[in-house]
Formats: sequence, structure tokens, C-alpha cells
Amino acid sequence: MTDDELNEFDDDILADKWVDLDQSRDWREDGPFDISEVDLDADDIDRLDFGTLIITPFETMKLQLNVDNNTGAVQAILATFGKSMLDLTLFAAPKTASMIAEVRAKVLEAGEATDAYTELVPGPFGTEIRQDVPVTLPNGKKSVQHVRVWLVQGLGWLLRGTVMGEAGTSEGVDKATMDIYDFFCNLVVSRPEKPLVPGSLITMSAPEGLLPQQR
Repeated sequence: MTDDELNEFDDDILADKWVDLDQSRDWREDGPFDISEVDLDADDIDRLDFGTLIITPFETMKLQLNVDNNTGAVQAILATFGKSMLDLTLFAAPKTASMIAEVRAKVLEAGEATDAYTELVPGPFGTEIRQDVPVTLPNGKKSVQHVRVWLVQGLGWLLRGTVMGEAGTSEGVDKATMDIYDFFCNLVVSRPEKPLVPGSLITMSAPEGLLPQQR
């Protein structure tokens, strides 16, 4: 077997290992949830409804929205908890087959393009992507941003959560990650009923009267 064939063989083993982990249990048992799986009227919690994504606010939480200037649609949400951040992006997905491995491969490919150091580890939602991403600070100095990527697929949707800051250097669900983990688990997705191409971005809309800082 040539070196190239050996590397491809090793990659196949690695891919199977992480796919098996993803499929080993229901990683959404404690959330995030689909709108069909919960009764939001069963309690008195005042949630933030972004149309396709419903958020349970936390006392220390701050939100920033990534808004399309042309359409006003919210493309992503950044939730900040102290020194830790969680970037949320929602995509369409098949209702039966998993596309987590495909999305994970794209994240790894994007990381390779930026010379990021990447590893896969078991995480609270199955396979977790950990990356050390080279960045240039405003003062011109070089640094590294540590991130953790969670991929969770529900009923026709896939939610990507990118953990940064202090929690980005943590492992599992420790003290630095707990608020972000609880916040992520409490998310509720309301996928549009119209047909959507798997992998396409599902945009959100800001609740009326909510004017968080845009980015």
C-alpha cells in the first residue's frame, strides 16, 4: 500500500470513529429542541423569539446580531457570558439522514485553509471540533483564538455553535462552559415549513423592540 493509500485508509478509520460517536446516542436528549418537542406555553418564561430560533434569556447574557444590511435578516447570533462567547448559526438539513459529518468536513477544510490546528474530541453533543486559529490583533500582533464547535442536527435543521473566549479553552462542561452549555440546550428551533436546500442558511428575525448591538 502506498503512503497516499495508507493516509486515505487512516482518514476513513478516523471518519468512521467520529460518525459512530455521533450515532451512538441521542445527543439532543437535553436540547437543543425542535418546536414540535416542547410546550413553550407550559411555563411563564419570557423568551426571545427570533422566528426560526427561540432563546431563553440568561441574566448575564449579552447579544450581538449579524444582520444582512440589504434584507435586515439575522444571519447569526453571538451570545456573550462574561469572558466566554457562543456564536450561533442555523442551517437547513435533511429530515432523515445526518449531514453532521459533511458539515464537520467543511469546518475542518476551512480551518486547514487558515493554518488552524484542529483536533476532534468527544464533547457534550457528540464529536466536538477544537481549533487553534491564528489571528492578527488590532495592534498588528499575532495571536491564536481557541474555539470549540458543536454540531447538532434536529428535524430538518442543523445548529452550529462556536464556543470562544475562556470557554473555548475548556474541556467538557466545566465552570467556564456551564452557562453556555445551559443556554445552548435551552434553544428551540422552529424551521420554516417551506422546502429548503440542505446546507443553506436559515436566517432569523429580531424580535420587535429588541435592539441589541449589531456586528
